Amino acid sequence: MSTAATKSRTAPSSNWKKLATTLQKSDQVTGKKRKPSTQTSTANKKAKTSPASAATTDKKPPAKDSLWFADDIDEDDLKRAYGGGEKIVKEDIVKTMDATTGKDAKLGKYVAIDCEMVGVGPDGEESALARVSLVNYNGAVLMDDFVKPQERVTDFRTAVSGITPKHLVNAISFKEAQKKVAEIIKDRILVGHAVYNDLKALMLDHPRILIRDTSRYKPFRKHSKGRTPGLKLLVKEVLSISIQSGSHSSVEDARFTMLLYKKVKSDWDRSLGSQRMKEMKLTKGIKTKQNGKTVTTTKTVSMASATKSANTAASDNEDDD
Repeated sequence: MSTAATKSRTAPSSNWKKLATTLQKSDQVTGKKRKPSTQTSTANKKAKTSPASAATTDKKPPAKDSLWFADDIDEDDLKRAYGGGEKIVKEDIVKTMDATTGKDAKLGKYVAIDCEMVGVGPDGEESALARVSLVNYNGAVLMDDFVKPQERVTDFRTAVSGITPKHLVNAISFKEAQKKVAEIIKDRILVGHAVYNDLKALMLDHPRILIRDTSRYKPFRKHSKGRTPGLKLLVKEVLSISIQSGSHSSVEDARFTMLLYKKVKSDWDRSLGSQRMKEMKLTKGIKTKQNGKTVTTTKTVSMASATKSANTAASDNEDDD
């Protein structure tokens, strides 16, 4: 075939050039885009699904302040926000709490407490305070001290408590710990799991109306078939996070107890509001004699009186974990 014939077949004609110009102008007017060729489409598809491309479009965790320092925390929002596994979520939570500074790290209205115990007495069967931790509403540590038991330790319970002899070498005295805790929790909402055990170990009292004990919150009991739930179980069921994988940490336990409370804070406080109204209406019958006849009169019981007996009768046989 001649060179002239080849050129005549490959070179576009003047009519084709005119048609292409017309089509291009038409597309600009109508705003339509022409379908890419199969080759281009396939290449784009591969680019979208390549690992490198996917890595650049992964959602990054948002700023934690706006999520974790809010009054209400929604579990689904957590999962959507972090988009990672359980370990990543827990690590991010702890990292945020550790980094909390300024007004968010100060003592506020709410305080969570947890204590670690060691065994004293024969066979270490009795419990004695060895560490006490308190955190604020945002999980910032307010106090974390090892405490020298007033009796000789016969079982450090290291596998559970995490306490070893070296932790108690420079520990503060029981009296120091007791005083520090009393000053921090005074007139504040005290959050804890089986918190009466912690108060008993510290030999302290706290108004029942200012206590939020997650082991006694009725809606939580559905996770343990009506029985007193352990903290590890509640955190797993309610927050979808695993804690206490090894020995316990009183800081970790206090932090996640606070998160449990924050998760249900609105409903819990609402139920307490109804309970307070009922308590305010409690009346007490008083018998007196008037003109030789016995007359019964009623007297409204004050809130302090209504809660005093409840504090005294509070059970000390709650779960430690």
